Amino acid sequence: MTIASARDSMREFLMTTVENSFAVVPPRRHRRTIPVAVVSALAVLALTTFFGVGRWLVVEDPAAKARAIAVLSGGMPVRALEAAKLYRQGYAPEVWLTHSAEPGESLKAMGIPFEGEEAYSTRVLVHEGVPAAAIHVLEPPIVNTADEVKVIGAALEQRNDRSVILVTSKPHTRRVRLLWRKLAPRECRAMVRAAPEDPFDPRHWWRNSRDALDVVREVLGLLNAWAGLPVTRTR
Repeated sequence: MTIASARDSMREFLMTTVENSFAVVPPRRHRRTIPVAVVSALAVLALTTFFGVGRWLVVEDPAAKARAIAVLSGGMPVRALEAAKLYRQGYAPEVWLTHSAEPGESLKAMGIPFEGEEAYSTRVLVHEGVPAAAIHVLEPPIVNTADEVKVIGAALEQRNDRSVILVTSKPHTRRVRLLWRKLAPRECRAMVRAAPEDPFDPRHWWRNSRDALDVVREVLGLLNAWAGLPVTRTR
């Protein structure tokens, strides 16, 4: 073999080696690998979202002194118990309750007396050491959380100290905070607090139907709030 032919053979060998190094994955196999990777990434994202949404729903603000402690309707008696504890700790001189028109009005039309949730929350508060004179039921009647935010905001506008502690259940806290930012007067400040006795388990919310329904309701409520409240909800 001559020197020239040996040089040509070496050049051919090197070019073949380089070409092979850039063709580690055959084109068809490479095309199949891309969608598999995308599907895997989406599956991981979906699982992370699914298992983490319970914890994401629960938010709290640091407690500070305020004009009043407002107990949002629902979640009896744990919300009222937390409000009473905050009152005893000196965070506010008053506790506010909201009240719903239903089912009271429908039952009244049938001649059936009905004590609303606010009546029982009042009893819980008094039992836990809140003086009756410090408990106030706000008007007008409410239908849902958006109404509650508006009613509480309107009550604050009439006070010099325009701050309030909003007590609700754990999974409801994020939606309450969002609705307050959207609907309450700008000069009014709210601190959202979750009732610690609420049985909602944010880490394992899928294990029972009660927690699962709470998560579904709150996610749908948040989507509705982000969309500008096009759907009127009953709670």
